Amino acid sequence: MASAPAVPRNFWLTLHPLTTGDRSVMTALRRVVEPNKGKLRGPAARAPFDAIIAHTIAPDGVTFREDQVGGIPGWWCEPREALPGAAILHLHGGWFNWGSSAAYRHLVGHIARSARAIAFVPDYRLAPEHPFPGAIDDAQASLRGLLADRGIRRVAVTGDSAGGNLALGLLSLATSKPGTGIRLVGAAVLSPVTDLALSGLTWQSRAQADPYFVREQAEDLIHAYLNGHDPRDPIASPLYASPSGLPPIRVHVGDDEVLLADSEQFVERAVDAGVDARLDVWEGMPHGFVGGVGQTEAAAGVLDALGEFLLSLLAPSP
Repeated sequence: MASAPAVPRNFWLTLHPLTTGDRSVMTALRRVVEPNKGKLRGPAARAPFDAIIAHTIAPDGVTFREDQVGGIPGWWCEPREALPGAAILHLHGGWFNWGSSAAYRHLVGHIARSARAIAFVPDYRLAPEHPFPGAIDDAQASLRGLLADRGIRRVAVTGDSAGGNLALGLLSLATSKPGTGIRLVGAAVLSPVTDLALSGLTWQSRAQADPYFVREQAEDLIHAYLNGHDPRDPIASPLYASPSGLPPIRVHVGDDEVLLADSEQFVERAVDAGVDARLDVWEGMPHGFVGGVGQTEAAAGVLDALGEFLLSLLAPSP
């Protein structure tokens, strides 16, 4: 009797090579940003951080409006001809201390257009004024609030960086504690912070390659967020939560990130638990590279992949 073909050990991992054009763009970017590596600290960095994020070009065919969902203020990103009864909840990045829905709305608008679904970006409360669990509480309130808006019944959660942490935490909470009345169909996250204990080996192996962050900087921001809470609490760090039973997950990350191991370890654990999880690693790309849509092939590739994945989850069943 013939044996079944062996399944590749890392079948869940796809590596995307750096293109010649993207190499040139990244070389120019590094010349600009590396002199300020690790210098963004505390609440004083909120304005410059938002200014950086807001440089993402606005997508065509998407309108934006301010609103509240579940009592949490934020922005809707609404593409033309959006799917009925479906929505994306996007949780923005900023190391739990920075970021706003206004600054992120263009990036999320690109995701919404690719997925043909409206998206809401909540302004969850930020540390240090509002430490853990303020942000995840607000994420839950936004998710519950979507139930009452426009007859939405299918929700996918997306997030980047710290927002990826919150998205995966929200996915775990909604799966382990059902009762929201919303079908949470899956998650797609960009460079998520999954381990607030910072145990990943790429904090060392990518320390030079990463043009933005240093460990001391991250430790200060996490300390402000956790305010003495255990970094290995599964709600604070999705890496330590049980992934069993989670719906489909897709993760995209740059190969030049100190946070690379956060993605690798989370996806590997999820796959081992039987979850439909996949990881795409983009060679030569730093943190937040998808914000360079219109400049790099990698950013366009991620948006195409996110759109295809989210559309498959959010489209009504035939």
